[in-house]
Amino acid sequence: MTAHADREGRTDAPDRTGTPRTSRAPGLTGPAGRTGVWFIGARGSVATTATAGCAAIAAGLHPPTGMVTETPPFTDTGLPALTSLVFGGHDTLDCPLSKRAEALADGGVLPHGLPSAVRAELDVADAEIRPGGPFPGDTRTDEELIAAFAADLTDFTRRHGLARTVVVNVASTEPAPGPDDPRLPASSLYAAAALRAGCPYANFTPSTGLRTPALTDAVASSGLPHAGRDGKTGQTLLRSVLAPMFLQRALAVRAWSGSNLLGGGDGAALADPAAAAAKERVLADTFGAAPEGEVHIDDVPAMGDWKTAWDHIAFDGFLGSRMILQTIWQGCDSALAAPLVLDLARLLARAHEAGISGPLPELGFYFKDPDGGTSAALAEQYAALLGFAERLRGRA
Repeated sequence: MTAHADREGRTDAPDRTGTPRTSRAPGLTGPAGRTGVWFIGARGSVATTATAGCAAIAAGLHPPTGMVTETPPFTDTGLPALTSLVFGGHDTLDCPLSKRAEALADGGVLPHGLPSAVRAELDVADAEIRPGGPFPGDTRTDEELIAAFAADLTDFTRRHGLARTVVVNVASTEPAPGPDDPRLPASSLYAAAALRAGCPYANFTPSTGLRTPALTDAVASSGLPHAGRDGKTGQTLLRSVLAPMFLQRALAVRAWSGSNLLGGGDGAALADPAAAAAKERVLADTFGAAPEGEVHIDDVPAMGDWKTAWDHIAFDGFLGSRMILQTIWQGCDSALAAPLVLDLARLLARAHEAGISGPLPELGFYFKDPDGGTSAALAEQYAALLGFAERLRGRA
């Protein structure tokens, strides 16, 4: 492997995975301190919604509803402005972002008329989307794929004179890799490329990403901030609120069962029973052991980006009185995820600028499967997030 030059022109010998060992220092400050946001799955529903939504908010067309980083506790934390974000990404699809946005508007995900209002911004972002991989029949090795993806990232950052680029995986969930598979899963190839290009990284999907032994050394030596796995947008969000309530009120939960109906491309991948593990982990972490019951995930392609989730909770009250709580959550997954993705990109960019490295359990608020050292309870995760905001201000 050859050495790679960082953004300040230094050349550092890569480790055995090709990741430069010196990437702790923030990159050069570009014009107006602009920040890159590089989506893996850049033409998918979440990335399209985030890109269009950022343009709409920046233009004053819509308020930043759902963006935690736009609330008062995050004022003066030095987060990059929404107007400073420059979008690009990888995808294996070639549908233009403007067409994807129109389809989302037709499905009620984006407001009617928004795609045309932000068409120019979508076209600019679309021009920065590069072919991903591996494609069917792709003969490139893992190393060749990582090198190609990293080169795309480096080129994007340098051409736009960006202060830094944050990589966020919002691609469709990939099948779990087999124990004897000699190749890295695609999500890990992109994650390795982010490390090699010196980019902070967040995995908003249940896919492997950085969570593979093959990347352990590269992650440790990269000096880059990175966060979690599997974004928390609906049923698990609700569970992380309700479970502590039962515990704090000393109400004995006997059984907790759930069911999900969803489409949007993720339904088929998440229909694997193993995909429910993160949802059940919240209960196990809160109660010490998961109550009786399972989560079922059904693929309903006709639902598109919309999803419905039910929970049935059986619990005991005073003197053993039997009671039940049932909840129904109906929402649009892309609209729930997009503001959180923008939050994560801004928080990771600021962490990198501040010289913060390694896993960020303080961002567990956003994930079903957060980095270690964080509570499963949403209130405690939110308190940790506010503490992180103070850390970014330099007060903690």
